[in-house]
Amino acid sequence: MAVALTMAQMKIAVLRHAYRGQRGQAAGTGAVLGLLLAAGTVYLAFASPELLAAGYAVWLLGWMLGPVFMGGGDETLRPEYFGMLGLPARRLAVGLLAGAFVGVAPFVSLVASLGLLVAGARIGVVNALVALPAMALQLAVFVLLSKVSVALVGLTLRSRLGAIGSGLVNGAILAALGQIWVFMAVFGTTGTPDAVWYLPSGWGLLAVRGRWWALGALVALVLALLGAWAALLSRRAGSTRVSGRGRRPITAGTAEGAVVAKELRTWARDLVRNHQLAFALAYGVCFAASPLLIGWDGMLPYAGPIFVAMAAAMAANLYGIDGTALWLTLMTPGATDVRGRQLAWLSTQGPIAVVLTVGLTAIAGGPWPLVLALLPAVLGGAAGLVPLISVTALVPGTDPHRRAGNPLRTSEDDGGLTGLAYLMLALVVAAGAPAVLAVLWLGWPGVLVGVVSGALYYWGFGRLADRRLRSHGPELLDTMRTGRKPESRSGQPAVSARLAELSRPKRQLVIWCCSFGAIPLIPQGVVAAVFVSNGMLRHSWFLATYVPAGLRYPVAAAFIALGLAMYGTAAWLLRPKHSAEPAGA
Repeated sequence: MAVALTMAQMKIAVLRHAYRGQRGQAAGTGAVLGLLLAAGTVYLAFASPELLAAGYAVWLLGWMLGPVFMGGGDETLRPEYFGMLGLPARRLAVGLLAGAFVGVAPFVSLVASLGLLVAGARIGVVNALVALPAMALQLAVFVLLSKVSVALVGLTLRSRLGAIGSGLVNGAILAALGQIWVFMAVFGTTGTPDAVWYLPSGWGLLAVRGRWWALGALVALVLALLGAWAALLSRRAGSTRVSGRGRRPITAGTAEGAVVAKELRTWARDLVRNHQLAFALAYGVCFAASPLLIGWDGMLPYAGPIFVAMAAAMAANLYGIDGTALWLTLMTPGATDVRGRQLAWLSTQGPIAVVLTVGLTAIAGGPWPLVLALLPAVLGGAAGLVPLISVTALVPGTDPHRRAGNPLRTSEDDGGLTGLAYLMLALVVAAGAPAVLAVLWLGWPGVLVGVVSGALYYWGFGRLADRRLRSHGPELLDTMRTGRKPESRSGQPAVSARLAELSRPKRQLVIWCCSFGAIPLIPQGVVAAVFVSNGMLRHSWFLATYVPAGLRYPVAAAFIALGLAMYGTAAWLLRPKHSAEPAGA
């Protein structure tokens, strides 16, 4: 108990000093969003017990997959910090669990668990009293399942087969969450499946509704997960298995060829990149195939572009993930590092995207002009944006040889990585917009627009990235070495510093625009327009599918304009300020 209390106090002390400035603003925004979701979950307790059980199943999946997607989860207190204390594994696990209950995410989940209290109070006093321990046990299950899932993925990332397998599973589940409207539509016609009651997320609700055995099952599950986590903690310090098989050397006659060879070798050997590639592949396929459950194959042709967008999001911190190895590039004059990385990225992702797009478009029977224009546009845009975003908004990463404890953790700034991934998704989608519009207006000639725009993206963004790397290479290396972003050479502060300089209302406006701009731009704008063009009307929350025929495209276009305006507003507020001339000069 003393160890648990001490670790909880340590976590509180760390968070008290950490949640300041931009990080504090981001945490506050996340807390507000989480509380809104929690309030919606509690509302389900008044609407339907079945929907509440389904809602808790979504929370369970979020706890299991969120830390995996965001780079290893919260590790404010790392097991390695306490390795020299000689604590037994179970005692260390209990202490770390106490620390894990301190934070924004556990608090938000506890608020969402109030739905159990509401559901119990609607039945009787005894049921409401049972809800209290059920809430605590359900939260413990969420936190422990999160820890165990991250630890298991960390172990699987020590072998290539495990890295690929876990990436496929995680990508498929996250795609299902992204297409939750499909499953809501299915449940609307078939009812909520009985399985949600018997998932661990539903046991607390079963106990509140009079199935007293479920409370004991929750206690047993907590103890079992605690034991599993303790066992996984003891294995965490184990070394990564390295294949002793010899590899044929790759020779290169040029500097660019050497970079390509190095990057291809890295994509083949780095288990984190194997995991990310498998994740993007599973996400693209499952996201596009999910609407088949309601008999619609209209998204199948877009599996390739979706895969490209997710693969680009996974690689948005390409230079940061290499850590301080950038010094090798900076000490090699004339090395065309950016072009080599672009070509290697295209060589690994491009063939998969082409096979997916051609194969699934053939199955769906078109639309050929649209996908043949969209694919080269997003491929070229992604290949250009990956190095550009990485060198422009680099997030300091962990050197690969220091990932042994948790291979998923490639950076200390999980929030920065997540924001970078969302930014990349929005930019890749925007890169494909001109090709889509050209095909809608011109038909087959629009394919040429897609090819030309993709080539221009590849060349232009790559050129900007190369210039940025050459002019700011030492600063980038210092950022990765120290974790602090210096001011730009023009004397203007970095984006994070400019955000901190804004007034509180403007700072909040920037955060809200960046956080919510994707909602009107992508689902309510781009996706809704695709639904309307395919005759998919009155679907889920896509407003354009509900309005009269003459207003559908204008409504979708208005949402796209709103999303772009939100991002434009944030960019305008964060623009560099030119120093004013001193008075009397």
